[in-house]
Amino acid sequence: QVQLVESGGGLVQPGGSLRLSCAASGSFVTIYDMGWYRQAPGKQRELVAEITSGGSTNYVDSVKGRFSISRDNAKNTVYLQMNTLKTEDTAVYYCKMTMRRFATTPSRYDYWGQGTQVTVSS
Repeated sequence: QVQLVESGGGLVQPGGSLRLSCAASGSFVTIYDMGWYRQAPGKQRELVAEITSGGSTNYVDSVKGRFSISRDNAKNTVYLQMNTLKTEDTAVYYCKMTMRRFATTPSRYDYWGQGTQVTVSS
């Protein structure tokens, strides 16, 4: 079984910063891509940032220059540093990891965290 546990959300004023963390635990062989998604009320879930096992990153245009994704492979953890937060960044943020669970098969599976609320408001 695999579990992703997120932390770091909360209430922050516009212009402030937050750092989200997502740690994976359980039984798996390899973690490939890691990413952060968000879903605001009444909107579809969207990709915010992703990082490959090789360290390549990709960001949605609206967060470029403000957010930074990183990973610690030794801790099976992905981070999202969010700076210069705006009210439109308010959403539930979810982490996702793509993993190889078993050595006997190359199949990969996606796992999601439970979500953490980020509210940007004065």
